[in-house]
Amino acid sequence: MDPSISIWYIRPVEFEWDLSKELENIRKHRVSFLEAADSFSDPDGFQLTDIEHSQAEPRFYWVGRSGGGRTLTTRFTRRGNVIRIIGSASWRKFRRLYDERTQPRRS
Repeated sequence: MDPSISIWYIRPVEFEWDLSKELENIRKHRVSFLEAADSFSDPDGFQLTDIEHSQAEPRFYWVGRSGGGRTLTTRFTRRGNVIRIIGSASWRKFRRLYDERTQPRRS
């Protein structure tokens, strides 16, 4: 048997956001957009389509755990190769979904 090597190519991701929206988000949800961006590095994180808010441009939810240990739901859109963060919070509905998807399967 020949040895094999797995190589993962990691492409840098650029984030952007509106500073006034971030300040409002911190006041309302106590989540900075820097922490929200950090949650995108969660290997167990997943993306959902935000159908309700996708009329003008495609919008998505990212559900992932930040380095601080909080499971965040981040609403975002893509503009070229940039992820533009629109809002982020710790929403129970999506946290439950994250927990269900990441729990070990019981036999």
